[in-house]
Amino acid sequence: MNLIPTICRPERAKRVEGPAASYRLPGHGILITPCAMLLAVAAACPVLLHSQFHDPTPEELKMTADPQSPGAAAVYLNLEEVTDDQIHYRSFYARIKVLQEKGKELATVEIPYDRSSVKIHGISARTIHSDGTVIPLAVKPDDLLISKAGDTQYNKKVFNLPSVEVGSILEYSYQIDYADDHSSSPFWRIQQEYFVHKAHYSFFPFKAFRPGTQNETSHYLVDANGDVVNTLIWWGILPPGGAVKSDITGRFNLDLQDIPPIPQEEWMPPVRSLLYQVLFYYKSARSGGDFWATEGKRWSKSLDHFAEPTKSIHEAVAGLIAPSDSDLDKAKKLYLAVQALDNTDFSREKGKSELKQLGLHAAKRAQDTWAQKSGSSEDITRLYLAMLRAAGLKAYEMRVVNRDRDVFNPGYLEFDQLDDELVILNINGKETLLDPGEKMCPFQTVHWKHSGAGGVRESADGRIASVTPSQSYTANTTLHTGDITLDEHGAATGAIQCAMTGQEALYWRQKAFQNDLDEVKKSFDRWLADTVPDGIEAHVDHFLGMDRPDLNLLAVVKVTGTLGSATSKRLFLPAFLFETRSHHPFVDQAKRQEPVDMQYGDQVSDQVVYHLPPGLAVESAPQDLKIPWEGHAVFVAKFKSEPGTITVTRTLARAFTLAKPEEYSTLRDFYQKVSAADQQQLILTAAPVPAKGN
Repeated sequence: MNLIPTICRPERAKRVEGPAASYRLPGHGILITPCAMLLAVAAACPVLLHSQFHDPTPEELKMTADPQSPGAAAVYLNLEEVTDDQIHYRSFYARIKVLQEKGKELATVEIPYDRSSVKIHGISARTIHSDGTVIPLAVKPDDLLISKAGDTQYNKKVFNLPSVEVGSILEYSYQIDYADDHSSSPFWRIQQEYFVHKAHYSFFPFKAFRPGTQNETSHYLVDANGDVVNTLIWWGILPPGGAVKSDITGRFNLDLQDIPPIPQEEWMPPVRSLLYQVLFYYKSARSGGDFWATEGKRWSKSLDHFAEPTKSIHEAVAGLIAPSDSDLDKAKKLYLAVQALDNTDFSREKGKSELKQLGLHAAKRAQDTWAQKSGSSEDITRLYLAMLRAAGLKAYEMRVVNRDRDVFNPGYLEFDQLDDELVILNINGKETLLDPGEKMCPFQTVHWKHSGAGGVRESADGRIASVTPSQSYTANTTLHTGDITLDEHGAATGAIQCAMTGQEALYWRQKAFQNDLDEVKKSFDRWLADTVPDGIEAHVDHFLGMDRPDLNLLAVVKVTGTLGSATSKRLFLPAFLFETRSHHPFVDQAKRQEPVDMQYGDQVSDQVVYHLPPGLAVESAPQDLKIPWEGHAVFVAKFKSEPGTITVTRTLARAFTLAKPEEYSTLRDFYQKVSAADQQQLILTAAPVPAKGN
């Protein structure tokens, strides 16, 4: 499926009488509805820069592989995109060479759009075989409904290029017209799934917003908040040598060659934060700093209104805490109270009709959430803030980007990039980050997606940009303790206890909260099956502490099967019960282009006692081993042999979360050594029979 990455965002704009607008550069802007509602239309927008197709060269027809993108299933020969806000028009053009069977997927093109304000037309496509045969698109594209709510309807145009073969060139274009009362803020997604040889982007803004132009009209635009839109800002990440340029007409142009594909490397940060892209914005703010100051103030005002400690909140708090409680105990009791509420982000949000039937309503104040004993993660977080303030504690909120989805970028001028809210508790000048909206999250713990995350926070000095602290690896631990009995053929029986704290425990508790416990057991068994050696079956018998986030989570596991392999005189066992089949990251990847993001630091320890059968003893065991990566990670393995038993201990502590590409060679060397250590064996042999009389 060929999903065009450029997003066409026509937005309704209101013109009113007033003074001339001002303009300025550098970001991605949005123009707004007359009724002060932002109409965010995310329609992929393709486009024709030239009305005529390009004749392929003999070299393009003969191409069977691309030396600039070895092994690629396809490459883009050309991409062109044009937006002209003066005539409310956008066009897209693509030319693709199919090199392998998988590349034929690009023959299916989808164009989502808002049917109420956008018209897709001028769709033209053809397939050119490697012998020069041309097969034009002769079938009318499908127009499929995506969703409909009230007067808003989202559709998508879908067409398939005809007679596509490996070696074909795919060529297509289409155009978008949007309503006169809309504008478009281009979002140039420059990197594609495949290598791009040449790309051209162009944007012609309203005359009043062109570089060096003064507004010659008496009209200007207002945004959703009624503020005057008087600035065009742009922001981008570009490859070396790439530059957005404006010509004498005020048109913005970008021409690029040899654009690498979207990176596909394991353990990357959220990929869209790394990609080459350019975003334009029509804004009422005159700069990025001005935008964030204004939006932060607006957010804080709305937040403080919702979280105002009203009479009912004060009464609720008085019933939950005692005057003799310490400030920390007060905060903990209130935390447990809001965590006990129905978090609709983890259960099921009630619709309008159900709320009406139950006599409930959407929460507008913290007191509503408390009265209904239910709310979203954001509602519950703001309720907790209100309760802390009612208890006389100093507390602020912070809004952050989920780090599993994106990285906070101040150049991306959208406050909605900030997903979740946290609470910052200040006791005697010491700040503690709390995550009350994250179901089953222990007090004084945050979900990893909220650690090391950027955003905007309240403070005694107003609103400031900030980053949450990264997590200590000691807060996220997993300890496997096992007791395994072997016979002379390697048959194994026994039990393992898996004790978890921090993120691993939170993961399974949230899974149990949203699923049947039997399903959770099946998931846990599947995880075990990917780690224990071949021939061993491990099944969780029961959990302890599943509904108690303040305790360690314990999984009790039964183990049966055959461990290792036996000969007439020896029994060969894997040195480590849990790591023999585990996938070690980075071992097979020689080079790295992007940073490494391991999400959070942790420590995993195994301690397994093997009870040996009579007549067998340890012939050889690996040497005790320590593999350090100074300041980042350490691997430790120990083997203790006693008559009838051998105890194997393994610990991998990883204190780092992020690593730069230039650190990759050292990182990979560490994991290669760990992988080699995990493949070691224990060798048991028949013990010599003592001579008579000794």
